[in-house]
Amino acid sequence: MPAVKIAENVFWVGAVDSDIREFHGYKTPYGTTYNAYLVLDDKITLIDTVKSPFADTLIDNIREVVDPSKIDYIVSNHVEPDHSGSLGEVLKHAKNAVLFTSVNGEKGLKSYYKSGWPFKPVKTGDGFNTGKYSFSFLLMPLLHWPDSMATYCPELKMFFPNDAFGQHIASEARFTDEVDNGRVFERAQDYYANIIMPFSNQVKKALAEISKMDIQIIAPSHGLIWRQDLDRITAKYASWADNVTDENLAVIVFDSMWGATSILARNISEKWREEGKTVKIFDLKKQHISEVMAELINAKYIAVGSSTLNKNILPNVAAFLTYMKGLAPKNRIGLAFGAYGWSGESVGDIEETLKDCGFDILPQVKAQWMP
Repeated sequence: MPAVKIAENVFWVGAVDSDIREFHGYKTPYGTTYNAYLVLDDKITLIDTVKSPFADTLIDNIREVVDPSKIDYIVSNHVEPDHSGSLGEVLKHAKNAVLFTSVNGEKGLKSYYKSGWPFKPVKTGDGFNTGKYSFSFLLMPLLHWPDSMATYCPELKMFFPNDAFGQHIASEARFTDEVDNGRVFERAQDYYANIIMPFSNQVKKALAEISKMDIQIIAPSHGLIWRQDLDRITAKYASWADNVTDENLAVIVFDSMWGATSILARNISEKWREEGKTVKIFDLKKQHISEVMAELINAKYIAVGSSTLNKNILPNVAAFLTYMKGLAPKNRIGLAFGAYGWSGESVGDIEETLKDCGFDILPQVKAQWMP
């Protein structure tokens, strides 16, 4: 993709990655983008970079707008290599640039890249001026790494939150209103569930600060840019951060050796549907754990089932439980179920994990051999 003008004197100069299908254990069936933003003024600013395989794309896109050697300021909102991987290449061109990042960002970048780059560590409220534009920083630790921060320009009314408000979508469109609205919010929900959910308390703090800003454009570092529906996406973040769930929505996730546990899953589903619940069933032989989380973010009930294998849980279910526990959903009601032949430890082990998650627990559903 070439550079795209997204506002007066602001250009998207990032890269589209249509091929990526996995992001640290999270499936990305629609690819993603690595967004970087170039702001022209008396002093020229680059906000974030791209994953290292796309460094040449970034430099070419910058060159469409301005000579990269003329960049005065670089902002690194987040250390993770999908956003910082091209910093070294940019600094080869922009030899006199100053690199703004958080204190933890400086530590992380030094650890990753072993380089004596021209760091200018910043804290919340610090900023810089480029002429007619001013930029200020908001530290957002653990959204979703300890170094994470956001950059705000009041004159442009633009907010650059890095990973917050992103979606994994590879598209030729640059704005959320240029594609199907339902798909954008579906991907934003999937993104929150699989990346941001463990840090919901930090989301609440960030939203309180963001509410004080006059923002017309939210320009995240993955996916599409928000120039419409800002109130709606921030309201969604607030709801997800509060773990607001649908009292009539249930998720069932399981794996089965010889079909007995799958029969239990269907029986539980039928019973819940009789009670008026909407039920979504996930067979982990066929569906990925990250797909489950995208639905669990709204569900009040979670039933997890496994056959017993070697006095243990089936590997697919064990992986899901580990993944879910790390993402830390709250205020759910859990149910453990499963069939077994002679020992039957899986159901009790699942229930213990559900308790560790802080869920209220329903009575086990357990069957020997066939239900």
